[in-house]
Amino acid sequence: MAATALEEFGIAYEADVVSAHRMPDEMIAYGQQAADRGLRVIIAGAGGAAHLPGMLAAVTPLPVIGVPVPLKHLDGMDSLLSIVQMPAGVPVATVSIGGARNAGLLAARILAAGEGELAAGLREAMVRFQFALRDQAHAKGAALRERRGTGG
Repeated sequence: MAATALEEFGIAYEADVVSAHRMPDEMIAYGQQAADRGLRVIIAGAGGAAHLPGMLAAVTPLPVIGVPVPLKHLDGMDSLLSIVQMPAGVPVATVSIGGARNAGLLAARILAAGEGELAAGLREAMVRFQFALRDQAHAKGAALRERRGTGG
């Protein structure tokens, strides 16, 4: 989940529900006012036609990360294709279907690319996170070799 990843890095966030189809006026206002509210990145999950990430990207100067949400039909492929096929000039970063955690991690990296104490702290935390991932992969390899009796 994106929120969990953001919390792991101590990143404050807001969460809300807006819909490109069911509440277009509110969605536009949300995107237009996001920077003024102090947001630096928007993560937008969307299923089906998945217009939300692209519509937000059209009305905000902030980076938008789209998360394709799998629904009952097509297992999220429709959402993925909708989000990645943005017209020139309206970029949306896209993660895997159901990849909200990676969206949170990507948002952390975007924030880490900035200036100041927050960015520096995030860069240090991201390096520690990457080392932890490496250590987990080494441990998995060692466990597999041990089960297979191939040593190490």
